[in-house]
Amino acid sequence: MQLTAPATTRPGTRPRTRDADGMAVASFILGLLGLLVFNLFLGPTAIVLATVSLWRGTKRKGRAYLGMGLGVADLLVLLAFVQMDSSVSWSF
Repeated sequence: MQLTAPATTRPGTRPRTRDADGMAVASFILGLLGLLVFNLFLGPTAIVLATVSLWRGTKRKGRAYLGMGLGVADLLVLLAFVQMDSSVSWSF
């Protein structure tokens, strides 16, 4: 029994590349959102998604690199606030 519809692809495109493009965009969005909330979770997630999308050959390399940079920035912001607050978490 098949629960999903069969994958349809256009000639000349591979579904793997399309998935990689989606991961690049997701890493950018999660990295950007991670600057505001859930740094500890969204930062590494953005880094992993960007790395996997680059490894799979995304057409949106700039967005993947931005997602990776924002993921690293998330962790640096968390580290800075933890150092200033002297606790494991930070708040305004």
